[in-house]
Amino acid sequence: MSVFAAGSHAPVVVRAGDAEHLPEIGHYLLADASASNGALSAHRIQLARGADGAVPHRHDHSSELFFVVDGMLEVLVGSEIITARSGDFLVVPPCCDHAFRADPNSTADALIVITPGVERFDYLRQVARIRRGEASRDSLLTEQNRYDTHFVTSAVWSGKTTASSATRDEVGVGLGAGCQRQARNNSRRVVGDSAQHSGD
Repeated sequence: MSVFAAGSHAPVVVRAGDAEHLPEIGHYLLADASASNGALSAHRIQLARGADGAVPHRHDHSSELFFVVDGMLEVLVGSEIITARSGDFLVVPPCCDHAFRADPNSTADALIVITPGVERFDYLRQVARIRRGEASRDSLLTEQNRYDTHFVTSAVWSGKTTASSATRDEVGVGLGAGCQRQARNNSRRVVGDSAQHSGD
């Protein structure tokens, strides 16, 4: 059975020169949820070699799609770290902890789509203000529900344990069960002062 977005919307066209650029975080804002009547929100990231993209977080109501245009992107998915390369496509389901950064040996250029969409551009602008030192990291803690971005901790991502890195052929293998367990456990998880500032 197919599931369709609740409402229709006009075609969305964003010319490259019209996308708002947030250089502090390497983001180009393409379409917020309101542009597609809630169907999706989309932005593009261009990260320098080894640059951080987003700290561990989860979305309770949306899937997050990554398409790597160029370079290599490390993506935390549950308790696994996947290295996605140019041309790779990855979907993180709702309630699954994830994070991303450019591979230490590569830049990363990727399209990110969240569906159903959440109005996120103000969130990303706030992250840019934090990076510029104009706002506190704590300013996002009270906004986690508004943006469906809930900060979590990950020993694998922070390097406290050994992570396995999957190749292109291994993407999607063995990840579903861990994220499904997370979905069941999320109602019991509390994240407070350890929350970071740059979830996507």
